[in-house]
Amino acid sequence: MYLPPHDPHVDDPMRFKPLFRIHLMERKCATVECMYGHKGPHNGHIQIVKKDEFSTKCNQTDHHRMSGGRQEEFRTWLREEWGRTLEDIFHEHMQELILMKFIYTSQYDNCLTYRRIYLPPSSPQDLIQPGLFKGTYGSHGLEIVMLSFHGNKAKGTKITGDPNIPAGQQTVEIDLAHPLQLPDIENLRDFSELSRIVLEVQEQVRREEQEREQQQQQQEEHSQQAASQPASPLGGEGAEGEETAAGAEGTTQDKASASQPFVLPMGVISRNEDYPRTCRICFYGTGLIAGHGFTSPERTPGVFVLFDDDRFGFIWLELKSFSLYSRIKVSFQNAQAPSREAFDEMLKNIQSLAT
Repeated sequence: MYLPPHDPHVDDPMRFKPLFRIHLMERKCATVECMYGHKGPHNGHIQIVKKDEFSTKCNQTDHHRMSGGRQEEFRTWLREEWGRTLEDIFHEHMQELILMKFIYTSQYDNCLTYRRIYLPPSSPQDLIQPGLFKGTYGSHGLEIVMLSFHGNKAKGTKITGDPNIPAGQQTVEIDLAHPLQLPDIENLRDFSELSRIVLEVQEQVRREEQEREQQQQQQEEHSQQAASQPASPLGGEGAEGEETAAGAEGTTQDKASASQPFVLPMGVISRNEDYPRTCRICFYGTGLIAGHGFTSPERTPGVFVLFDDDRFGFIWLELKSFSLYSRIKVSFQNAQAPSREAFDEMLKNIQSLAT
C-alpha cells in the first residue's frame, strides 16, 4: 500500500506499507500471510475473483486488535496516517472527518478487494505529462488524484477518496479551450476580481454549449431532410477547422512555456502556504463538491493553475479554498494501458464502483 506523505507536505515522497505476502512452495503450493496490524505476519488467504481483480482475507483478525482497544488503535492510526495526535487537531470539523475515515477504513481491514488501474496514456499535445498526483483537500488531508487528458479537456480522477467525494469520482475538470488571463499581481489579491473573471468565462462556456446543442439539432434535421438526396462532397471547411484548432493549440503551448507572477487572493484558504509564486498558465475548470456520503453533488467553477511540469493547483471558487498537487514520482511497473480504449473503460469502471 502506498500512503501519501503527512498533510500538507505534498512534495514529500510516498510511504510504503506491505499488506500481505506470498511464499511460493514446491509443486505450485503457496502460503499467504497477512501483514496488517502490529503483531507480525499471520495466516491469510488470497482469491482470484476475475481478470484484473483479486481479494485478500485475514484468517486471524485478532492480530489486528490492540490491548488498549479501539481508542489505542485510533491513536496509532492517527500517528501513522496524519503524523500527529488528536490533541494537535483543534478544529472540531476536522476531528469529525478524521474519525469518520478511521471508522470506514478499519471496518474493512480483514477483507480487501484489489482492482487494476492503468496509468493514463500520454501524447505530445498534452499540457504536461499525465499521471498520479498528491493533492491537499482541506480537513480531509492528502489524497491521490490521476490527471489524464481527453482532447480539449483534462480530468482529475480521485484514486483515494473521503467521506464527501469517494474514490473514482472526477474531482476536477479543466477546460483547455478556455485559458484565463489573470489580472496583475495586485488585482489578483482581490478575490472579487478573480471571481468576476471566472464567472464571465463560465457564462461564455454556457452560451457555447447552448449554441453547440442548437447546431447539433439543426444538423440532425438537415440530415433527415437530405436522407433521400445524394450526398454532396464537403468543401474546405473541415480542413480550415483543423487548422484553426491546431493554431489555438500551438498558442496554448506557447503560453504554457512562459511564466507569470502568482499569488492566492485574500480570503482563499490553503493548507500549504509553500505554493509556487509563479505559474505558466491558468484555465477555467470545475470542481466536484458534495455533502457527507456523496449527497447533493454539484460541479462548481474554479481555476486550474499550472505551476511547472510536476505541480498544479486548483482554486475552488465557491469554497474559497486552494488545493496544491504534486506529482508522484514512484515507478510503477506494468501499469501502462494496452490501449486508449482500455484506459477509458477503466475510468468508467472505477466511477461506476464509486456510485
